[in-house]
Amino acid sequence: MTVGSQFGRTIANASSVAILIAMMGCRGDQRSHPVPETPMPPKTVLLAQMMRELSDKPGFTEAFIAQIDKSGKNGPAAMTPPLITRLRELILGKDWQRLDRFPGWTMREINPTVRVVGHFAGKDAALEGMSERHPGASASAKETQTKLKEFIDLGDHSLEKKETISLDERSHLPGFSSKGLVSALGDGVVRGDDANPAIAPLHAESQRLADVLNRLAMNGVEGSAPAVVTISGKSVKTPEELIGALMQSGHDVLVSDARYFANFGHFHYQGKDVMMPFWVNSEIVVPGTHRPLLVPVSHAEYEWTVSGPKINARVSWYYGVDGKAEFRVMDTLDQAWVLGRHAHEYRDADALEVTRLIGLFTIAYAHQHIARPAMPFGGYYGLGVCQDTVAAIEKKMTGKATLFPNTADSSLFDDPNDAEVNRLIAAIPKDRAGSLPEPERIFGSLPTDDLSAITIPGLSADLIAAHQAWHDGKLQRTTSWRHRAFMALLWFLGVVALVTAVFKARKRLHAT
Repeated sequence: MTVGSQFGRTIANASSVAILIAMMGCRGDQRSHPVPETPMPPKTVLLAQMMRELSDKPGFTEAFIAQIDKSGKNGPAAMTPPLITRLRELILGKDWQRLDRFPGWTMREINPTVRVVGHFAGKDAALEGMSERHPGASASAKETQTKLKEFIDLGDHSLEKKETISLDERSHLPGFSSKGLVSALGDGVVRGDDANPAIAPLHAESQRLADVLNRLAMNGVEGSAPAVVTISGKSVKTPEELIGALMQSGHDVLVSDARYFANFGHFHYQGKDVMMPFWVNSEIVVPGTHRPLLVPVSHAEYEWTVSGPKINARVSWYYGVDGKAEFRVMDTLDQAWVLGRHAHEYRDADALEVTRLIGLFTIAYAHQHIARPAMPFGGYYGLGVCQDTVAAIEKKMTGKATLFPNTADSSLFDDPNDAEVNRLIAAIPKDRAGSLPEPERIFGSLPTDDLSAITIPGLSADLIAAHQAWHDGKLQRTTSWRHRAFMALLWFLGVVALVTAVFKARKRLHAT
């Protein structure tokens, strides 16, 4: 073999190795790195286990997908046509490994699928649904009231007339009922969660408090008739004034920044919970592997715990996939694997400030709903997900925003009547343009400080390893295949230059 041919083969082999290295692990192929299926928490099964047993039953897969495709208030992500197609492919292809890490995409890959919905709705894809009228444009009182009824739940209260609401007597609303919350699909499958025995007994008071807080928030929307709430001789007109009046009348009020793993499906199978996270590629390399760290999307909300002589209630506030940004009851039983953590707790003046800000966000989302009624998913995703508002208020209260992902398009928050909200949304990190999410936000979104307490198979070990690498300053990030190919090319050219230099040096040496 000649020196030239040996040199050529060396270069060819080097380039092949470089390209192979560059392309390894680009999408974190779970079939190359099997997803653990054990251990599982008690009375819990993986989604794949349920689908293994039921997907061959005539009509079940389509009935299941139809349920997932419905807009639910607790969904972690808008189920766009590409995501639904992907889900169907995994089930029909019996790709159970990837189904248990669905979809496993980066935010860079998920973002365009939401814009596709804008095309289906006949809207401008750049805004995932352009408004019919610019924010702040005038609307009649009747038009405003009609649109707000679709946006926010007020119970028996009205936006059309002035009213005074007394909280001095106990609530006469009905207690908890699972009607409309739980439905049987057959084959031992149930969708929806039943009562939380620790909180559901408070349902009547909690529902009344949520309705009243929503009604007071709507006082800040043009076209709504004013409402006044009275308690212990005090009259209030805003949510924060009501919380202040409760404090002054002997009630203990705790406001919590609460975080959970988002439950993608809320399914139960043969009496067991079905573990269904919605997985996102964090673009962090799991140490010691070529795999990206896949993390379940978290759900974030603010929660009010009120205890006292007249009212004992638990309510939450979040912006959901139903398009509603509102106070809600929170008395269904979470599945054990979703866990739960209070990232921050606020009392006294801080609790009042968080409540004030939540009132402003409720008004701002009402303005968005009026101005952009045709946005897909009620504006969810384009105007943010549940994390955005919590992150924005967290940054105002603590100086940091530790939630991922945030999807709000800041350009949509341009109503001058909502200037403070606009500034808060603009100040938080966004996950729309493909930038790498900060590790602080990935770990900050988790619903526990004890990573070993996570019961999703395989996740705890990956998180512990990645967290340690982050702590040690050794965390590595994944990159796109284009970047890998470019780096491989640079590596290849470097090898060529090095071999050429050695070859020339040896030739000069033989010549002397």
